[in-house]
Amino acid sequence: MIDRARLESWSFTALRVIAGFAFSLHGIQKLFGAFTTRPSPEMWSQGWFGGVIELICGVLISLGLVTRPAAFLASGTMAVAYIQFHWKGQLGSGLLPIVNGGELALIYCFLFLWISVRGAGSMSIDRLLARE
Repeated sequence: MIDRARLESWSFTALRVIAGFAFSLHGIQKLFGAFTTRPSPEMWSQGWFGGVIELICGVLISLGLVTRPAAFLASGTMAVAYIQFHWKGQLGSGLLPIVNGGELALIYCFLFLWISVRGAGSMSIDRLLARE
């Protein structure tokens, strides 16, 4: 018999870890110019702050450490990214993520919002610290 609760716990942990790791790679890309040919944003610019948030929050989410605030900040950052850099206030088809290239920002926004509400789960540093 399948233990659905245990399977759900493992699958949520895998989702949290992989999403946080992938998000942190965007920060590494922006801050250090890795995995891209685009130049890094200037220090203290909006793009630089976005990279710092992506790197730090991605690592924290992946580890399950201060997960709720990290995921909430990451969610808000992706909401800004979608609205400001993808949607740009366009009406009609420009609103659609498939047209404006904002699918990943939109998915990250709502995934991290869900994680911020749900918490890190049973397999996390947050859970270990709560037990002590």
